Parts: sequence; structure tokens; C-alpha cells
Amino acid sequence: MDQTHALHDRFLRGLAKSPGGVAIRAANGELTYQELHELALSWAGSVLAGAGSPKAVGVLAGKSKEAYAGILAGLYTGITMVPLQPAFPAARTKQMIEAAGVEALIADPASASALDQLRAEGVDLPAFFPDATDTAHRLPRPRAVAPDDVAYILFTSGSTGKPKGVPVIHANTDHYFRLLDERYDFGPEDAFSQFFDLNFDCAMFDLFCAWGCGGTLVSITTQAVRDLPAFVRDNGITVWFSTPSAISLVRRLGGLHDLDGLRWSFFAGEAITCQDAADWAAAAPGSQVENIYGPTELTITVSRHVWTDDSARIAVAGVVPIGLVHEGHEWFLRDADGNADVTEGELCIAGPQLTAGYLEPAQDEGRFLERDGLRFYRTGDRVRRADTGDLLYLGRLDNQVQVHGIRIELAEVDQALRDCEGVEDAVTVAFPVDDSVELAAFYTGTKVSPGLLARALSRTLPQAVLPKRFTHLQEFPLNSNRKIDRTVLTRWALDR
Repeated sequence: MDQTHALHDRFLRGLAKSPGGVAIRAANGELTYQELHELALSWAGSVLAGAGSPKAVGVLAGKSKEAYAGILAGLYTGITMVPLQPAFPAARTKQMIEAAGVEALIADPASASALDQLRAEGVDLPAFFPDATDTAHRLPRPRAVAPDDVAYILFTSGSTGKPKGVPVIHANTDHYFRLLDERYDFGPEDAFSQFFDLNFDCAMFDLFCAWGCGGTLVSITTQAVRDLPAFVRDNGITVWFSTPSAISLVRRLGGLHDLDGLRWSFFAGEAITCQDAADWAAAAPGSQVENIYGPTELTITVSRHVWTDDSARIAVAGVVPIGLVHEGHEWFLRDADGNADVTEGELCIAGPQLTAGYLEPAQDEGRFLERDGLRFYRTGDRVRRADTGDLLYLGRLDNQVQVHGIRIELAEVDQALRDCEGVEDAVTVAFPVDDSVELAAFYTGTKVSPGLLARALSRTLPQAVLPKRFTHLQEFPLNSNRKIDRTVLTRWALDR
């Protein structure tokens, strides 16, 4: 049975090209392609033998070498793989486990405490801490999958207070990576940065671009960013991919220079400024710099803009264009009345990278639409079409923001605050700080100490998106339409 559509088949291609080459270099060690393949086959067999045929397998692990083996093992089982972030609050992870139908867990040793916290939340699933010597149930080969089988499930923020599960099928990733194979000249000699957490869709770019060509995946540590030129040089990194906020961080740490070994530099997850793109290009003169864009619902990224000296000329508000939509997709710009506009509006996209919808169909409402016999995803991003054909990013239409690379609905933070004792109503706003974004929360009801509110929110929200400021109000400011005036609240957040 032809399995070239399978996401894990990309690893097998890398294995054939570079069996003795390093597949992953993490802080706790490295594994060759052959070693990683053998581990994944053994671990996948152990899961299937110990848990039967679970609906989905969760991988609860950080960026250890065992984590990458767990991701591959989950795919080798032929069932749905769900990356889970051990640093997330246990209550939030429990929501994801229940929504995705996870019935078994693969965990690395460092995630034992996260597993204990899940147990305390009532999660009682078989958990596997794979051992390299456990080969009793080793699979002879990865199990076969169909193109429309779900490869993995990732979660985005939901305005109702519940994360939204996005199932991505093998056909989605097959189209995506075939396009990248045609576009880029990646090979076994390349070393790829692995900057993103494994529950973030951009991490799939890292893993399967590297593994598809037989290259080396290098996990980026905190120490690496402190002296990035040395880290890039010592690890032979040629392909860099991160959020744009990493640029300002590297600049502040004095490392935005001598990145001569880079051939390709990619940025995604949030808007990138022309100044940051130009500074990175100057620090990495041998690298092509690209802004690649796409929500999780459209499989990792679905457009790209190649940075040139002319990019700033067409940019709006100093933000790099998101460029051209991938081939094979249809798109249009939707105006406020729901009609197509030739120049400006909400970007809506249909095509082979579009996922079928959320795990809970009720969450599809307002995000997908039918037009000309096609199903489109409403990105919520307002864009303008330039004379060059490039799409220019103008901002969000809704209350969804990117905070430290994590996509969050402000309404989800509001709801979490309303659930705190003493809080009657709450409004969260985003404001710029040092080329990044932070959150400020305003609430009514009984005045509560910021520490108590932060601790309460940390049970359900990732640490990175906790509001940095909490302000108690007797009442919210209202605009002329008698609605809460977010503009005023944002100004207050900036003033304070």
C-alpha cells in the first residue's frame, strides 16, 4: 500500500538518505535516524500492546530527545497523535485530552510531575515512559494510514473558555510538504533550528522539513539564544525558524551579528516588522529571509513573502507583507457586509491545506463559510492587496492576539477571570511592550490581589499569556454606543 502521503513517511525518506546521520540533537543528547526509527517502532508497539487500539495517543513531553521519539512513535501507531505541553496547567491539558479522545500517553522522564498533576485532576490513562531496551512489542514497520486519517490534533484558543481542537489529516500535510519540497533545496547537510514548542504547529515545519531531507534537527535552548552566533556556528545551523519576537530578544542580548552560516531564515506566528527583517538579513547576509503566514486551521503556513529591499516600500505600518497564498488554494477578501472586495477585507482561504473543522462542530460557527461550492476559512485577519499582488497584513478583526507566539482569544482570558472568586466582569486588552505584546486585565466586583488572580488564572491559562497587570474598576468606561470602550482601556494600560 502506497504510504507516500503519510506524514511519518517523510522521516522514512530521511532515514533512507542518512541512516547514520543525527536526526535530533537535544539538550539531553542526540539520536541518529536509525536509532530514532528503532525507538519509535518499539515505543509504538508498546503503546498498542498496552493500551489496545486507543482513539488517540498524547505525547506529554518537552523538547527532550525522548519527546521527538514520542512524536514519531505516536505517528507510527497509525492513530491520531496529540502533542501536549507539560508546562501548561493540568486543567487545560485535561480539557485537551478529553476533547481529542486521548486514551494513552507517552511521557518523557522530565514530565513525571506534569503527569502527577493530571492524575490529581482526575486523568486516569495508561502512561508509557518508554525504555530504549524495551523491544518486546516492536512493530516491524509503521502502521498504514489513509490520506483522510487524522495525523495530529493541535489546539488553539477558544472564546468560550475551552481550547479548540484542530484535526490535521495526512492529506493536508502531504500537500504542504510537497510544495515545500519543490520550493526549497534542503538536504542532509542542513541543520534546522527547533525553536517552537512541540504543541505549536510551526514545530511540524521544523521536524518534517528536517527529517524529510535527512537533515539534523537542533533543539534551541535558552542558553543558545544568549549567544546565538556561537550556537549557530557550533551546531552548523543553516535553516532558522522562529517567531519574530526572537529577533528583538537576540538583539537585546547582543547576538544579532555573524549569523553567516544561515542559508534560510523563516519567521511566523506573529507580525514581523520591516526593521526586524532588515536587521536579521544584515546579520545573516547569506540567508534568504521569509515571512511565512498561516493559522493552524490551514496547516502550518499558507502564504509567504520573500524579504527584499523593496519590501518596506509596499509594507503597511512597517509590517512585512504576508505575501502570496500557496498554489492550489482559492482566496478572497471579505468586506464588512460579507461580499468580496478586490482590495481590502478579511482574508478567507479554501484549498487542500484547509482542515475539516474543529473537534466540536459547534465551534465552526462563524469561522467557516461556503462560497462558489468551496468551503473557506475566515482567518480573522484584515489584509490589503498591493499592486504587486502581495497581501499586506493590517491587523486582527476580532479579539484574538499573539502573545509570545501563543494565539489567544482575549475572550478566553475574560472568561477565566470571571470564574475567579470576587470578580463580576472582566475585560482584557493587549498592548505593545518592547516589540512584543502583553495583556492587561480590568475587572469589576470585589478587589482581589493581583497575585491571587494570577494564581487562579494559571490553573487554566499558559504562563506566557497571563495578564501582567490587573486593575480593579468600579465600572467600565463606555463608548457612544454604550459598549465597553476597549480603546480607553488600552490607553489606560499603556499609561500605567
